[in-house]
Amino acid sequence: MYILTVRVDFQGGMYVVKKAMIIVNPSSGKEEAEKNKSKVEDLLRKKGYDVIIKLTEKELDAMEFARTSCLEAFDIVVSMGGDGTLNETVNGLAGQKHCPNFGIIPMGTVNDFARALNIPLDFDEAVELIEKGETRAVDIGKVNDRYFMNIIAVGAIAEATYQVSPKQKTMLGPVAYMIEGLKTLTSKTAYDIELKHDHGTWKGDALLVLAALTNSVGGFEKIAPDAEVDDGKLKCLVVHDVSLPKFIKIGTELLQGEHIHDDKIEYITTSKLEITSSEKLHSNIDGEEGDPLPLKIEMLPKHLDIYVP
Repeated sequence: MYILTVRVDFQGGMYVVKKAMIIVNPSSGKEEAEKNKSKVEDLLRKKGYDVIIKLTEKELDAMEFARTSCLEAFDIVVSMGGDGTLNETVNGLAGQKHCPNFGIIPMGTVNDFARALNIPLDFDEAVELIEKGETRAVDIGKVNDRYFMNIIAVGAIAEATYQVSPKQKTMLGPVAYMIEGLKTLTSKTAYDIELKHDHGTWKGDALLVLAALTNSVGGFEKIAPDAEVDDGKLKCLVVHDVSLPKFIKIGTELLQGEHIHDDKIEYITTSKLEITSSEKLHSNIDGEEGDPLPLKIEMLPKHLDIYVP
């Protein structure tokens, strides 16, 4: 027989129930999220929380669960899944009057946001962060009417990553994204782009535009080497229309963090950004298909309190 044990805090002359929600993508981490959710539940119950577990079944479930946690004044929300589950959870938490503390158990292919925050990719070590209870206020971004926590990309390479299958992600990890991106090199299509930022306007033909909140993009951690998670700034990177050999050279520089000084790269630090084009382009937002251009991007500085080392 299951017995619900509810612990309460005495605050301001009344008893307050402490509530935690665990949002689980059952298919993440080769189904390890589903197997290990009870460990997180046990920890939170020992810390005095009434715990609810929510399993995602379809797109946007995680967003709706997270939004409910805000409306019902939960104290903690924990995301167990990959970057897709995390993005949905962030979209449910952002912009709400009440926002719970946020725990991240990274169980996806790339886990960019976790890498940027130095959250361990090891399950037990990530759970230990929640047990310790130390949080950091972290930026997120808003693009048009949705939120993101890591990267916006525009260009043929960015659109090619939509083709990465779950099987490729499982087998190859971050390399799967690189393989799909490399397939576009034979066409090497540039687009006319206009960027409006804090310091003015950039116009020109570009192969790729990235707007990053963190230093980790697609599992590679030097693409925005000076990015900070709580400085209220975006790092915008534009690759000019260059020859194929030069583009390959820039790709090598990107992986080594040496690209920001290349004269065929624009590297812009800004708190807001507008991206437009005369052509019909779609964005890639946190690894998933995003809005079509134009994009209006702004920062929400130190918006979420996240358990970190």
